[in-house]
Amino acid sequence: MGEIKVSVVAFGDRRYLQMQYTDPLTGRKKTRSTGTTDSGEAVKAAGKWEAELREGRYHEPLKMTWEQFTERYDREVLSGLSPRSQQQAMTLFNKVKAILNPLRLRDLTAERISFFQATLREKKLSENSIEGYSAYLRAALNWAETIGLLPKAPKIQRPKRAKSSKGMKGRPITREEFERMLAKVEEVVDEKVANDAHEKAAAKDDERAASSWQHYLEGLWCSGLRLEESLELWWDRDDRLRVDLSGELPMLRIPAELEKGHKDRVLPMAPEFAEFLSRTPENDRTGRVFKPKPKRVHGDRLGKDWVSKIVSRIGKAANVKVNTDPRTGAVKYASAHDLRRSFGERWASRIMPQVLMELMRHESIETTLRYYVGRNAHNTAKVLWEAHKRLAVGNTFGNTRQNQASDTTTTEAAITSRDSLS
Repeated sequence: MGEIKVSVVAFGDRRYLQMQYTDPLTGRKKTRSTGTTDSGEAVKAAGKWEAELREGRYHEPLKMTWEQFTERYDREVLSGLSPRSQQQAMTLFNKVKAILNPLRLRDLTAERISFFQATLREKKLSENSIEGYSAYLRAALNWAETIGLLPKAPKIQRPKRAKSSKGMKGRPITREEFERMLAKVEEVVDEKVANDAHEKAAAKDDERAASSWQHYLEGLWCSGLRLEESLELWWDRDDRLRVDLSGELPMLRIPAELEKGHKDRVLPMAPEFAEFLSRTPENDRTGRVFKPKPKRVHGDRLGKDWVSKIVSRIGKAANVKVNTDPRTGAVKYASAHDLRRSFGERWASRIMPQVLMELMRHESIETTLRYYVGRNAHNTAKVLWEAHKRLAVGNTFGNTRQNQASDTTTTEAAITSRDSLS
């Protein structure tokens, strides 16, 4: 098979310079627009197309299969994003495959995508999740249009959110509720064992498992970390979210490859979390900070979904209810995110919103105000009523003093009158 060579050509009836090669299999010439009238840019476009053809990466736009598209998008776009973004995009692609099973990229029409969104809703996914998947799909198809894989990207409708005054799915929990959760860890994580030697050893494993979960819950309570962040927090890896206790103040560090902005970031750490971390002996400050143990499974780690379920089971065992669906009556029990909410509410009463935004790592101040500062209205109201009560007590005391003074004046006047009469 002959070598592919792409050349730049000009046709009088075409607006832009063209690029052309001879197919070594058929001997036929194939032509594409370079999209430019600049000869230098046209040569670059021809060189790129030639490389794609030689490496087998080019497919005629309307014939490209869905698998070919996802592989190319993964290689050319996702590889430059954070691991979290890569994972979420691939999860989307898998869901598209499972629900729509498109043969070719062009099969992703606006109508099919609307059906995809409706199916996700039927599967009880939240509107936030549906919007997230829609955003990733929109970005992928817009990229396909930009590089000529689609003549035009289909329009993807944003999910319409039902109006609701409810800001959260849960709520911050109190210290007393948190202590109830700690007390229930052993009941949820462990199980009773008999007294023979073999099961005594198993009991020790269970005891260590319970201790690791209590340590994990305490860390969530005083750090404000999201569940995924907590499970990927390290003592000693520069390529991961890690603890930095080397400077004047304890901090958290995020490497550029894990950040959307692709820049190294230093994040503030709450003093209570720094004190919590300081209790770990220096010799033990290796690997992940949190290692909630699976019961009687050695050398294995629980995934985030299992960790989330176990925390919710602990919340249920402690009977910490954070929400009730008004339509179905379904009760939601305390989760890992409710511990984060508690952290946010505690600090909202101590620091300004802008500082809280950075501490919570919110993308916008609106999120901070909506989810945390606004919830302090109840506490503010309590302060107002307490001040009102103190004022009322003061007024009552003042009126009493005033009445007593008035009575004394009246008595003295009566005595003076009596003396003058006598």
